[in-house]
Amino acid sequence: MFHSLLLATQVVVASQTITAAPATAVSADNARKPKASATVAEASRAAGAVVVDGRDDDATWRDAQVIDAFREFDPVENGDPRGFRTEARVAYDDRYMYVFVRAFDPRPDSLLALLSRRDVRTQSDWVHLMIDSYHDRRTGYRFTVNPAGVQRDVYMSNDGNEDVSWDAVWSVATQVEKDAWTAEYRIPFSQLRFAAAEAHTFGLAIWRDVGRTNARLSWPLYRRNQPGMVSQFGELRGLDRISTPRRLEVTPYSLAKDLSHPEPGGTFGRQQAGTLGADIKYGLTSNLTVDATINPDFGQVEADPSVLNLTAFEQFYSERRPFFLEGQGIFRYDLNCNDGSCSGLFYSRRIGRSPQLGGTYYDASNPLNTTILGAAKVTGRLANGLSIGVMDALTQREVGTGGRTIEPAANYGVLRLQQDVRKGNSGFGLMLTSTDRQLDEWSRAYLRSGARALGVDFRHKFWKNNYEVSGYLAGSRVNGSASSIEALQRNGVHNFQRPGSDLGYDPSATSMSGATMQLSLGKQGGGKTRFQTGYQRTTPGFEINDLGFLSRADYQSVFGWFQLSYQKPTTWYRRAFVNFNQWLGWNTAGQLLDRGGNINAHTEFTNQWWGHIGFNLNSIGDPYDDRVSRGGPSVRQAFNRSGWLGIEGDRRWKVQPMFFTRGQFKDASGSWMVGVDPEVAIRVASRLQARVGMSFSRSVNDAQWYGNVKDGAGVTHFTFARLDQHVASLTSRLDITATRTLSLQLYASPFVATGSYSNLRELDDPRDKRYAGRYKAYGSGAPLSGFNFKEFRSNTVVRWEYRPGSTLFFVWSQGRQQDGMNPGSFEASRDLRDLFRTRPDNTLLIKASYWFAL
Repeated sequence: MFHSLLLATQVVVASQTITAAPATAVSADNARKPKASATVAEASRAAGAVVVDGRDDDATWRDAQVIDAFREFDPVENGDPRGFRTEARVAYDDRYMYVFVRAFDPRPDSLLALLSRRDVRTQSDWVHLMIDSYHDRRTGYRFTVNPAGVQRDVYMSNDGNEDVSWDAVWSVATQVEKDAWTAEYRIPFSQLRFAAAEAHTFGLAIWRDVGRTNARLSWPLYRRNQPGMVSQFGELRGLDRISTPRRLEVTPYSLAKDLSHPEPGGTFGRQQAGTLGADIKYGLTSNLTVDATINPDFGQVEADPSVLNLTAFEQFYSERRPFFLEGQGIFRYDLNCNDGSCSGLFYSRRIGRSPQLGGTYYDASNPLNTTILGAAKVTGRLANGLSIGVMDALTQREVGTGGRTIEPAANYGVLRLQQDVRKGNSGFGLMLTSTDRQLDEWSRAYLRSGARALGVDFRHKFWKNNYEVSGYLAGSRVNGSASSIEALQRNGVHNFQRPGSDLGYDPSATSMSGATMQLSLGKQGGGKTRFQTGYQRTTPGFEINDLGFLSRADYQSVFGWFQLSYQKPTTWYRRAFVNFNQWLGWNTAGQLLDRGGNINAHTEFTNQWWGHIGFNLNSIGDPYDDRVSRGGPSVRQAFNRSGWLGIEGDRRWKVQPMFFTRGQFKDASGSWMVGVDPEVAIRVASRLQARVGMSFSRSVNDAQWYGNVKDGAGVTHFTFARLDQHVASLTSRLDITATRTLSLQLYASPFVATGSYSNLRELDDPRDKRYAGRYKAYGSGAPLSGFNFKEFRSNTVVRWEYRPGSTLFFVWSQGRQQDGMNPGSFEASRDLRDLFRTRPDNTLLIKASYWFAL
């Protein structure tokens, strides 16, 4: 990412400069100037040089059209500003777009202006400038500032999806006056994308947040009951003869690292390493940009949270690396979404993944990640509404002891096209992904040589654009040796070998193909109701995990969601939502796998506390689980009920409490769970903020898979046991901001998970309606092993943007891990003490980057 500013940001706080007279003079003259309408504004060509200092005493602002039809949209939609009048003006020259915003406030001494790192949202007053430079009503850019001069920028796609990792080169200055605060923007046209033309019309919206009341105002009026965000922007006209210079930005970096390294004899020493690399951004045209990274290093990125996964499915982790985060919206092709987390044809964490054969050829010195030699992407949007995303990445061969390959060299490619029609209210698209590996004698038997996936999708809004029908169809094909394809057929995603199935298990196959599809209908706006319903089907041979993410194939489902949305404040709430969910799933043979429902409600009360509650009915009708025995027969599941409850305190408070609890009622098997998740956010001062959260759960699963054992006669016994489990973790974050360009961030998280097994059994009649009839005793009855896994992860990052776009990082990462001590026994103080007595893996890193533009 390019953490950069073109010019140094200037901020003058009230204690330093009060400039009320110019504000009064200009405001008095407003009546003689043309006013913008409620939805259309006109930009003025600058009369001369504009000094970005937070003042409106330049001649340009005296002649600019006034935008003052701001209305409150939260908590009251189309409400009167109630003393928080707002004015804006827009001007431009050949290279820049200028925006001046004055946010009047009856009590400017009560402004909330917290200091933080760039792109960090705090409980502050904010002004948001949003620009749809393509005027496609689908994409846009947001430039945000608070009275302390803290900048945030966001790229918006798909009429509302936000990419907070996007960083642009722009400047802003703020002032606090006796009756208002001001923000004066300078946005280079080189940071926006638009088609070449003599005259342009941009989409424009300006929002304002009042920190002490949490009221929000906007021009034009934003209606929360209508779908979309960018599609509700107003129009900015009058942008004539603006230039779009070719943009070339280069950010070379150097890195020095000192890390723990295993040595012969089981000891550990220190190893030093250094590397060079660069990030490059180049504007091919006014609306197409190339981003490239050479030998990237992401040592400053926060570690993933610790997770204990005892399921048959792979754990999904969100992307955290800047190059892959920025602009990721254009590469989305979602197949499965759950509570806002989506996976699909492209999962960027496959690039640079942990070496897949690191366990097969295990050695303590094996590298933890695959080195990315380079990656490049071309993104943009053509004048005809066609969005383009192309990405290519190359990773090097990683070797373990004896020169054995633990991850072969590979090339990854992605193509995404999306064509908008009907002013962005309908569209269709295509996505193609490819993976090619250079296999050798060490990897050929285990990994696929190539993988391809191709998908098409569409969406169409109708009936005042409040309703939408959408769908997708995608296919896949993988190739490799017979042994690698056999392993693929047998893994938890596919389980072709499952007894009683007819999935075409073929140990001699050298390829596998499949498809997936979905069709859905939903209501996105208008009135108090929302809904979505649809049908999804995935064939047994569909496989995308070389470059995508898929938990399982061989599945079809019908789903439904209905919401009641209460956005008008009353005497006891500001807003409230009630959701109803239903799901029904089978495998492609028609075996019932899931049937359930959920009701949940979320309310923001008038004191600005939130309340949350939810209740689930799961496994209605005792459906089957065809993955629980890890390649064995399907097992009937027990009906169960679960729920959760939570509260969140007023985020304006210096100490904000939060508490959630969750649980599963005891079912026919005797399984149950209870968990608590307290958290507190603390704002000690404007420059010092902390967040500490704890999570603890206790659960009993009477039918936890234990292992598949083949006896001397070749018979496989599918064994299960009763698991009594404790999981505890603590997550703490500390942010200290010395200035807007110098900050310290600390993340630390200890994690403990223990489990004791008992009552070992094997499958007897897995389809028996009686729970007791599904299992029978197995083994001698001797005590079973348990586990006690402990882990600590921390990152301490000092970030200094010593000049615009140029950053110096000092990073200290520490990891500790212990497994096997006191198995099956949980004692928090003892386990944490043992964890911090283990040998730490410390990594020290210094990374310096230097941004320049040509």
